[in-house]
Amino acid sequence: MDKYNKIIQELIQFRNDRDWEQFHDSKNLALAISLEASELNELFLWKKDDEVENINKDRLKEEIADILSFTFLLAEKHNLDVFDILSEKIKKNALKYPIDKAKGTAKKYNEL
Repeated sequence: MDKYNKIIQELIQFRNDRDWEQFHDSKNLALAISLEASELNELFLWKKDDEVENINKDRLKEEIADILSFTFLLAEKHNLDVFDILSEKIKKNALKYPIDKAKGTAKKYNEL
């Protein structure tokens, strides 16, 4: 079993052992992702530029793990492979942000 399928099975086992599947509809999983992303943002709130890159790595890992956990569960609920959808998105973004126009700029694709 590859790492991705192993972690999905661990997440499902963890959820099912606690009878939480009843709470994991698409809406609630999406809201949980948003809330966990807010907690990630909170790590950077009010930090100066020199402090941003030196935040607590353990807390950073915790928040990223929470976001990924709910994201993986939402993807699994809809039979989506996160690696496939990420690959598709990278290809779409490559068309929206061609290297010759996007390199070195943070402008949005409609501003290039």
